[in-house]
Amino acid sequence: MSQCFDIGDETLWNPSNGTSRMFQRQVAVFEAELELPSGIGPMENGECQISPDTFEAFVNALLAKHRRTSHGIWLALSEGFTATVLVLAERAAIKVDWARHEATLEAALEDVQVFSATGLSAPAEGAAWAAGLRERARELGQRMPR
Repeated sequence: MSQCFDIGDETLWNPSNGTSRMFQRQVAVFEAELELPSGIGPMENGECQISPDTFEAFVNALLAKHRRTSHGIWLALSEGFTATVLVLAERAAIKVDWARHEATLEAALEDVQVFSATGLSAPAEGAAWAAGLRERARELGQRMPR
């Protein structure tokens, strides 16, 4: 069996039950972390509706948080989820403000990693950061069934 993540009548993703449960649990984690609803509704009868407007705000907030973070473990833990969300956003024609996210950081860094020998780690340069996430999402999207 599988479960469907839909916007209206369009299925964006049709993962296995186990993958769906894991993703939904991660959604809850990132909703709490961002203090923002995702727009990804509950799974009912094998279907989950996504609210496009709420999801768009969530996607952009997730990317802003990811961009302001230089902690290697936080990034490793969040990369797969972020790439999955980007695939769903692309399939839903959600507008991602890449120019804003790639721009020089104006907000303070969060969850930075400090090394005793070198000090604070710095986030990746904007274009390289965006290119890396886009490539990860592209690769993942090829393996994500609709």
